[in-house]
Amino acid sequence: MTCFLSIEAFEAALAELRDPDAHAAADARVRQAELTKPAGSLGRLEDLAIFFAGWQGRARPRIARARAAIFAGNHGVTIHGVSAFPPSVTAQMVANFANGGAAINALSEAAGVELTVVALDLKRPTADFTNAPAMAEAECLDALNRGAAVVEADLDLILLGEMGIGNSTAAAALCARSFAGGVTGWVGPGTGVDGHGVARKIEVIERALAFHGAAPRSAFETLRRVGGREIAAIAGAIVRARQLGVPVLLDGFICTSAIAPLAAENPAIVGHCIAGHCSAEPGHKRLLALLGLDPLLSLDMRLGEGSGAAVAANIVRSALAAHDRMATFAEAQVSASL
Repeated sequence: MTCFLSIEAFEAALAELRDPDAHAAADARVRQAELTKPAGSLGRLEDLAIFFAGWQGRARPRIARARAAIFAGNHGVTIHGVSAFPPSVTAQMVANFANGGAAINALSEAAGVELTVVALDLKRPTADFTNAPAMAEAECLDALNRGAAVVEADLDLILLGEMGIGNSTAAAALCARSFAGGVTGWVGPGTGVDGHGVARKIEVIERALAFHGAAPRSAFETLRRVGGREIAAIAGAIVRARQLGVPVLLDGFICTSAIAPLAAENPAIVGHCIAGHCSAEPGHKRLLALLGLDPLLSLDMRLGEGSGAAVAANIVRSALAAHDRMATFAEAQVSASL
């Protein structure tokens, strides 16, 4: 199914965002006040329960069906030596996902989350965005729709992640183009390049931003000019999830970079999203602060492939279990007064 029939349809979906159910959220707050614990004693677990109540439209939300969607793509900008690994590793890792041997296979299983992997034209990398748009308009729209297609109305939660050699360069370029300021603060080691490699990435991104400097700064144009197919797919999944009211659990820097151009155009897009963790990639902390997202975890992870989001899904399950299964003061015949 094609969710965004045109660029204009995608832009309209980003402009016209649905709100959570305020009544369900209010009912969840009432329930939290009645549970056998001091008010606020479960901290952010209480906030998560209320958040999910609003987006699921029920005072006692649940995670009956959750999906981790991992998108893979290759990048033409790797010809400039911005990664410690060759682009062939992307396809090799996709095969590893299919064989069940990657971290996300183990972590999604541990979190009780079904896993979907979408490889986007791995044999045809995006263009080198230092001298051309990474994608043609039709290619970018297709990637947005490939991402949107993984979001189904009966999902209670979707986790998003990526795989793509060179995509930390694209992520930094997206952030630098979406927000004011220089390039340096967005660039990190990615797959493990040294100081010279980081300097090379900065120079490559600066050339790309200069080349595209006169182009429109809409979310769509930023994604297609300096993004990648897998990052555009994540952006499409985020917008589609908002249309369907499905909460989104974001992974690390590259995954979160997909929301940067969306938020630059409409900051409210982050309203149905949760940052699963803060990765060790230096730009991630800065990006989360600009988006107003407080990560659930900080474990020095920097793997990508949805791994941090999968670990954080266990926190979400704990929050909803406590909210749903704890007794109220009345049920337990415990005095609510101090």
